[in-house]
Amino acid sequence: MPQDPTDDSVFPAPVYNRTVLAPLFEHSKRHYASDLMAINRAHAVMLAETGVLAKPQAATIVEALRDVEEGLDPNDLSYTGEVEDFFFFVEEELKGRLGPDLAGRLHTGRSRNDIDHTVFKLALMRRLDDLTGRVCALVDTAIDVADRESGTLIVAYTHGQPAQPSTFGHYLGALIEVLLRDLDRLAQARDTVDRCSMGAAAITTTGFPIDRHRVADLLGFKQVQENAYGCIAACDYITAPYSAMKLLFVNLGRFAQDMAQWAAFEVRQLHVPDAYVQISSIMPQKRNPVPLEHLRLLCSLAAGHCDGVIDVMRNTPFTDMNDSEAEVQTAGYEAFEKGGRALDLFDGLLGAVSIDEGRVRRNIQAGCITITELADTLVRREGLSFRQAHEIAAAVARAVVGAAGTLEESGFAPFRQAFEATVGRTPGLDENAYRQAVSAEHFVAVRDRFGGPAPAALQAALKRYRAALNGHNGALKDREARRAAASQSLEAASRALAESRMNDGGD
Repeated sequence: MPQDPTDDSVFPAPVYNRTVLAPLFEHSKRHYASDLMAINRAHAVMLAETGVLAKPQAATIVEALRDVEEGLDPNDLSYTGEVEDFFFFVEEELKGRLGPDLAGRLHTGRSRNDIDHTVFKLALMRRLDDLTGRVCALVDTAIDVADRESGTLIVAYTHGQPAQPSTFGHYLGALIEVLLRDLDRLAQARDTVDRCSMGAAAITTTGFPIDRHRVADLLGFKQVQENAYGCIAACDYITAPYSAMKLLFVNLGRFAQDMAQWAAFEVRQLHVPDAYVQISSIMPQKRNPVPLEHLRLLCSLAAGHCDGVIDVMRNTPFTDMNDSEAEVQTAGYEAFEKGGRALDLFDGLLGAVSIDEGRVRRNIQAGCITITELADTLVRREGLSFRQAHEIAAAVARAVVGAAGTLEESGFAPFRQAFEATVGRTPGLDENAYRQAVSAEHFVAVRDRFGGPAPAALQAALKRYRAALNGHNGALKDREARRAAASQSLEAASRALAESRMNDGGD
């Protein structure tokens, strides 16, 4: 019977029922129902294989579990207070089919503690794999765009000011490397999650001869988390993923901010196409690339949700506690939801935006940002010290900026004058050599060191990035294959139990 909502004399008190148990039931039925049923079946199979339960008993339990699962639509369930949580709801369903004695045997050698942490890990791994797939898709797009735009000039900024010319492909290479490191961190964090807690029971395992590795295999885990106390008390399987995710979205947010700055009217280095532009309701001349703002916002929200989960763990006891369980788990899923949207939006935007090459050319000229190469050329070709060369280059830049000219068109005369005043002789560079030295194309071409923007260096980097991405995609496919194989093994083991029961003539 449903609990009397006004009865405050027995557990659970109505206010506890309303504020804690009912919401937890909703969380569990929404996020964990199928995983709980898989754990139940895997545990029953293992109990039969180890002889803890007679095979006919285990077979009857597995058949009843299947009947419960097939008749269960979590969306139709409402919390009534008749049972404490979703786990006990399933147990009551089994009791109704099997009677309390046989139904109760399923819980031999386990606890809600190891079940809960195993359920949480299964749910978390699926979300991590989905997120990893989205990051891989973004990296794939970034590599394609970087390859296509490997020769497209941009202005690179430091401290918010034009600094040096580079290429869009080289800039995206920096994004790709960061995302590949984010994938490394996500993979390492996921490995922390991929350790089955089943068999730890309450906190010290059990006296029954259970096979923890068998359950882990049937559920698709890579390995068993060895120490039983740690299975229940250690929450680094929560803090590690959310720490890695926070860094991912902090990193992405910085690139989103760059794109917003590049798209600003005064800079206009980045062209955002009409499909990603909203027009003002009152100022028709405005092209507002607001998806960039939403991208930055989603990254910030995702990082904030990650912080929230990690903060809950601070100064909690190293033991079984509700602080690490369903409420915080489901709160953390908001980070995946917001983060997934951010990754998809970033992927779409990156494939659609382009560089305004004419504007870039004007900004390069107005900012005199190739002047460093003039100094470098003087060191290489004129035998000057870099400090001498830097003083000459600085004088040229001041003269050109003061005259509102450009280095290529109006810089040679100031160059000759500054060189002769500093060195005391005529420079070996003629006007053509000077023009080449201060051209943006030459600036990029000579920077062919490892990690530089020159074509050969960038293409070699993109090849390495593609290989690293293939490794992450391969690992993702391996995990998907392991999960599918485990599901097939669990189904086969369940069928084998049923067949053994029929061969034995029933109970």
